[in-house]
Amino acid sequence: MEKKAVVVLSGGLDSTTCMGIAREQGYQLYPITFHYGQQHDREVEQARQVAEYFQVKEHRVVNVGFFRQIGGSALTDDGMEVPDADEAVEGIPSTYVPARNLIFLSLAAAYAEVIGAKAIYTGVSAVDYSGYPDCRPSFIQSMEETIRQATKAGVTGYPIQLETPLLDLSKADTIREGLRLEVPYHLTTSCYRGEDLACGVCDSCRLRLKGFHEAGAEDPIPYVEASV
Repeated sequence: MEKKAVVVLSGGLDSTTCMGIAREQGYQLYPITFHYGQQHDREVEQARQVAEYFQVKEHRVVNVGFFRQIGGSALTDDGMEVPDADEAVEGIPSTYVPARNLIFLSLAAAYAEVIGAKAIYTGVSAVDYSGYPDCRPSFIQSMEETIRQATKAGVTGYPIQLETPLLDLSKADTIREGLRLEVPYHLTTSCYRGEDLACGVCDSCRLRLKGFHEAGAEDPIPYVEASV
């Protein structure tokens, strides 16, 4: 019987690295991607390409339009602009999407239970990240317990494991791991603005560029501005 894992696949660097890690650990990959009303479709398209690269049996793209309806984030609200990294303020930035990982992991858990997956992989990191509350270890621990309590699999003794292999890794260490696994970073996107060329100045681009620089590697995607 095949060992299955659901991978929350955004089309970005971290989730693509998780695809490589889960594959190396012997899992049959079942990626799930969320179209959550973000102001561009670029990351969804890149997720499709990553899934094709890994030759997965099934790739689910789920529309969660609720985020677009409520707004409250520079990634989903037409009235807010994505700030440059230099404009970032202290505290939780405007690119935080309210309760996004809480909802994504809940839906991933439902999918995992239906297909009999033993694990859910998600690429959250508590080291090099933008300060989002749903990337913290305490959230991950509580979410895993919630999934155990809220699912048939959990209460009957077959709990779904929430795997966060990047949680304690810097962006540079994540990239080194991905390069070792030969994951397709050339197919990924990290830019919050979603143009054909990554902007190079938003917080996500800066974290990515800094990670490649510290890893001693060249980022294979094109940028408008690629200074670290």
